[in-house]
Amino acid sequence: MLIDLVQLRTFVVVAEEEHLTRAAERLFMSQSAASAHVRAVEDRLGTQLFVRTNRSLELTHAGQLVAKKARELLNQEALFKSFVRELRGQIEGRLVLGTSSAPGTRVGEMLTSFRAKHPLVNVDIMARPSSSARQGLASGEIDVGVMLCVPTDRAFTYHKLTTVQYRVAAPASWRDQVVSAGWTELAAFPWLTPTSSSAYSAMIAQMFADKGLTLNSVMCFDNSSVGFSALKAGAGLMIVREDEALQGEQDGYLAISPLARAQADLCIAYQTARRNDPLIKAFIEAAATVWPIEAEEEDAITHELTNDA
Repeated sequence: MLIDLVQLRTFVVVAEEEHLTRAAERLFMSQSAASAHVRAVEDRLGTQLFVRTNRSLELTHAGQLVAKKARELLNQEALFKSFVRELRGQIEGRLVLGTSSAPGTRVGEMLTSFRAKHPLVNVDIMARPSSSARQGLASGEIDVGVMLCVPTDRAFTYHKLTTVQYRVAAPASWRDQVVSAGWTELAAFPWLTPTSSSAYSAMIAQMFADKGLTLNSVMCFDNSSVGFSALKAGAGLMIVREDEALQGEQDGYLAISPLARAQADLCIAYQTARRNDPLIKAFIEAAATVWPIEAEEEDAITHELTNDA
């Protein structure tokens, strides 16, 4: 039985998003094409992989089993391509970079340095929140991620680029209440939160969950620019990069809580198993011309060896 890996990857992304439209947007294809890919996989396997609920797609039991095996297969495909490049010492082909859309990543400078040294490599850039970037790295959909993260997943190697400071920002009209608010009062304000971001979740835990508080989330967004626009319009509170928050305060449209602060690391991440891939190594070398990279490889390599044992 022959399975098309492109169709299989579409199936995995639909399984992760639980939504056909979001999966199609993530893969930069039409919804009809994504639907056709899923149907093709179901036809090949002769079994139903999804059931439709009111607002999403849910995997059947068979679908859950297939999704697990499909991720393993797609990961092995990425590792095989990495092995071939390593064997040939080849620095050409295609690099897929998943990156946060937040400012300050300096992705443009890194890619300019990379392309200057390796003009035979084509680069695809995908804007991804950190949780989606990790999924893409694990499945081989993405080669390298530049993202805000807590470097704890030992299947990946992380290179810390910098630490980004965050503040709790509110509409300027709420200044008096926000400036005087304690932790409980802050959590009770209307909040704007992203639909999925492990880095954001870690910052919320750092600020509030560790104190036993839950945010009053009234609006969710899947794009930080949209969330920031809602914040400026007066919809609620939001965790914002410190430089953006201070600029907004200076320009008179934001207020900042003096109490709440958080931080997250901006990192380059890739699968530890691909650390010798010439394509990955070439990107890290280019990034090192822009950032003072700090490697955190030892724990990841040790973890990998321990698992093999």
